[in-house]
Amino acid sequence: MEIYTVRINFEKAGVQTVNLPIAEGESVLDVCLENGIDLQHNCGGVCGCSTCHIYVNSGIDNLQEISDKEEDFIDRAVNPRITSRLGCQCVMIDGDIEVTIPDQSQFFGH
Repeated sequence: MEIYTVRINFEKAGVQTVNLPIAEGESVLDVCLENGIDLQHNCGGVCGCSTCHIYVNSGIDNLQEISDKEEDFIDRAVNPRITSRLGCQCVMIDGDIEVTIPDQSQFFGH
């Protein structure tokens, strides 16, 4: 199993960028939760909502392809962009990535 790096930026002011290891087959949501990063996941990380919405800044080809179901939920996300993905569906296949976690303050609980 290969280990890569995920660089995580935050829209929330005052939160420092972090570089974390991410294994092949692991999701960005998994890495966030394992490292105490608050990335909402109201559905439990099963592609059933849009609360783990993130932006992929680079390395999008190093992730599993986006599914139709994920695209449908991204359309419901707050401020979606062309580079939007769901953290639970951003599963590493090869190489490093860089993402930005949008401000999560509009969500309550998970």
